[in-house]
Amino acid sequence: MRTLTIGQVARMAGVRVDTIRYYERRGLLPAPERRPTLHGPGYRRYDPGVVRRIRFIRQAQRLGFSLQEIAELLALRVDPWADRREVRRRVAAKVADIEARIRALEAMRQALQALMARCEGSGPVCECPILEALEGEALRSTF
Repeated sequence: MRTLTIGQVARMAGVRVDTIRYYERRGLLPAPERRPTLHGPGYRRYDPGVVRRIRFIRQAQRLGFSLQEIAELLALRVDPWADRREVRRRVAAKVADIEARIRALEAMRQALQALMARCEGSGPVCECPILEALEGEALRSTF
């Protein structure tokens, strides 16, 4: 079977070499084979399947999964006793988490809009109602 260098894997997966090394340290990628040389352990040699795994990791990150959650999904993928319901449950939990963050962001937006409404945008900064509100206690109850 043909193996790949770390540079080839990086190019094919669309990531940097440092990213691959980081994923290895985090346990998301298996330790690569090393071809021995006269001067040491040799260069890393990767199975071509690692490119697909890196793409999986990157896509899961884009969807908001943490590296720990990704490690758990990868473990489920190779567990012969794993069930689709578990994967679906984890995705549903991520959706709920994202929805909670959206609600928090909307509350922050409303609080900021209320602050903007207090200020006409001219005059000395020392009398800025936005800065005064940020120093006060009243803002905490807004969101």
